[in-house]
Amino acid sequence: MGRGRQKAKATKQARDIKYYSPTTDYAALERELGSQASHSSHRYADDSEPDYSEYEDKYGDQFADEDEDEDSRRIG
Repeated sequence: MGRGRQKAKATKQARDIKYYSPTTDYAALERELGSQASHSSHRYADDSEPDYSEYEDKYGDQFADEDEDEDSRRIG
């Protein structure tokens, strides 16, 4: 196939893809979105954040703070 015919075929295929519009099943879309909304409302019913205070300083002594390491930084 010559370059002109090849380009015309590619252009036709691109145009077909660009303007392709399948029929949309809005009822199925509504059912899908409705089911997701009902599941997410049960999952996040409790908006309070869990209490992490018992873990706050559990590992605090193992690592040095960043403020203490300022003198060991190389300048320049």
